[in-house]
Amino acid sequence: MRRAIWAFAILALTSGGLIYAQSPDGSHATYLGFDRNEYPGDGSLKVLRQTFSYTGYWLNYPPGTSSNSWAGHRAAVESAGFGFLVLFNGRLYAQLKTVANATRLGQSDARAAAAAARREGFPRATIIFLDQEQGGRMLPEQKAYIYGWVDGVTAAGFRAGIYCSGMAAADDGNVVTAEDIHAHAAGREITYWVTNDACPPGPGCAFPQQPPSPVRSGVQFAEVWQFAQSPRRKDVAGRCTNYSGGNCLAPGNAAGLPIDVNTATSADPSHGRPR
Repeated sequence: MRRAIWAFAILALTSGGLIYAQSPDGSHATYLGFDRNEYPGDGSLKVLRQTFSYTGYWLNYPPGTSSNSWAGHRAAVESAGFGFLVLFNGRLYAQLKTVANATRLGQSDARAAAAAARREGFPRATIIFLDQEQGGRMLPEQKAYIYGWVDGVTAAGFRAGIYCSGMAAADDGNVVTAEDIHAHAAGREITYWVTNDACPPGPGCAFPQQPPSPVRSGVQFAEVWQFAQSPRRKDVAGRCTNYSGGNCLAPGNAAGLPIDVNTATSADPSHGRPR
């Protein structure tokens, strides 16, 4: 998925096709997954499953698009053996206007996210990740929107997650967005999916047999880490290797398909498969 985090705001084992490894401290396994804005097509699922344990799954229009090609494909994705990273695209700062309006938007978007998750067949308690595209220190309107959304999703019987930057904002006091959201969450239970596509700490466009632990992203409470993006952000990932034509391309018979690559502490990070 293409990420548009503000530039000024950011600074093993293999078993049955499932790539996983013990984390460096031996406390849990790690699993490799992918995400992208466009549905890869039913025909690509089998070959992608040879490398990846889970996939992103959009509930609404992904950033910069006017349609959602993932809608209606949950059953096919599940049948192929994938776990899920369930995503809902959030609002940009310019859309929020005031704290009161941001709170209302967060609540209404939470209802929309819950309704879409139910429509797609995801079970109760599935973690829905709010896609927070803008990074750095969250302004009052952004916090009102995020926490209004989190509270609304939780009230609807789902669990809340946040996709956000895990990188220090050099132009904003070295604030890390994930840490800023976490510090002001007031006891809310939120699962964090962070992006840090710099090398190091990331391995670049790679599909390691021993995926790194999400804490290697630099965010100690991260449960998912996106370490490669398509297209490559030259200002951040300029030292990263193995990109082709500026994109991270899926391996094997799925080569040519631009993807983002993630590591997680679960083969089903959203717990979106039937219990």
